[in-house]
Amino acid sequence: MLKCGLLGEKLGHSYSPQIHSMLADYEYKLFEKAPEELENFLKNGDFDGINVTIPYKKAVMPYCAELSDTAKQIGSVNTIVRRSDGSLFGDNTDAFGFENLILHNGIEVKGKKALVLGTGGASVTAQAVLRKLGASVVVISRRGENNYDNIAKHSDAQIIANTTPVGMYPNNGKAAVDLNLFHGLCGVLDVVYNPARTALLMQAERLGIPCAGGLYMLVSQAKRSSELFMGKTVADSEIDRIEKVLKNQMQNIVIIGMPGSGKSTVSTMLAEKLGRQVEDADVLIAQKGGMSITEIFATQGESGFRKLETEVLAEVGKKSGIVISTGGGCVTVPDNYKLLHQNGIIIWIKRDTKKLARDGRPISLSSDMDRLYSSRRSFYECFADLTVDNNGDIKDTVNAITEMIK
Repeated sequence: MLKCGLLGEKLGHSYSPQIHSMLADYEYKLFEKAPEELENFLKNGDFDGINVTIPYKKAVMPYCAELSDTAKQIGSVNTIVRRSDGSLFGDNTDAFGFENLILHNGIEVKGKKALVLGTGGASVTAQAVLRKLGASVVVISRRGENNYDNIAKHSDAQIIANTTPVGMYPNNGKAAVDLNLFHGLCGVLDVVYNPARTALLMQAERLGIPCAGGLYMLVSQAKRSSELFMGKTVADSEIDRIEKVLKNQMQNIVIIGMPGSGKSTVSTMLAEKLGRQVEDADVLIAQKGGMSITEIFATQGESGFRKLETEVLAEVGKKSGIVISTGGGCVTVPDNYKLLHQNGIIIWIKRDTKKLARDGRPISLSSDMDRLYSSRRSFYECFADLTVDNNGDIKDTVNAITEMIK
């Protein structure tokens, strides 16, 4: 069996072993090596093929007896194969991945002015691919002729590609640039894949600009690496299949709806059915506030409660692959949408107002539920990706959601 893996200094959690396990039947390990261990590992390590990540994509090049034309042009290596004579061959499959990201999402770059944010290894790859596809490229750095302070002089840019880690987990919510500066944008690309939708991509969505995150690039480059490891072709359809599996696995399922509509029960049953962790926002708010929801309302008012709620959603929304049960009024705070949307599909549980439970719910006990629903309906509609009826058997509701998210 082939022995493969991922080489880096600090790897943490990586999706690469899972991706490669779905591509072929070979061993794929994580090789976390300090700089002083690099030379010995490359010369004497027990591997047939490896992927290379930060910070070694340039450092491994002198140890390769031969480089592909792509690796030479870009000046970095992310895939190494040990040949039969023991020598190393270095290639760059990130270029294949980034080009696939562009083509798969139908973003036309030929003849367009493209801004590449960042100057690292991913930037050099993006620059090479964009030029290959006919774009005119300008690199934006923190210092230099074209920087973030004078970026407004490039307001005519039509494509923006973020190759920086800005907005990447756990520093969600940040963006390197404000897209409102650019008036002719027709494509936004972000190599970050966690969160699924960075702040940059969510702004692009709001502005109606075609956009794409880095998951498809990650799977595409892995597919090309796998071909080099095995010396045989892997069908391109595998990229779509694996990306879909990962996307569903990483995606949060967020349940919204009126107080008493059954969100907590549905979330708990759904999590059990899907084998996922469930997080109840109201439980987390009570824990954070050190008192019950009723006591928070009594001592801090609704504004104090909403502040705590947003803080909780900011943390829980960063997670991946969980079920989140929200409070009925979270939709009244517009900023909560991006916190829930960044990694989630948002499902609105609808229930007749006469069937809504009211016990222990401060706002429900003091409100006319028909009037409350009328005031919140448009918010639910704006937040929701999908809607499901919860007036019948709750098992039917859970089954309906399960079918929807497939």
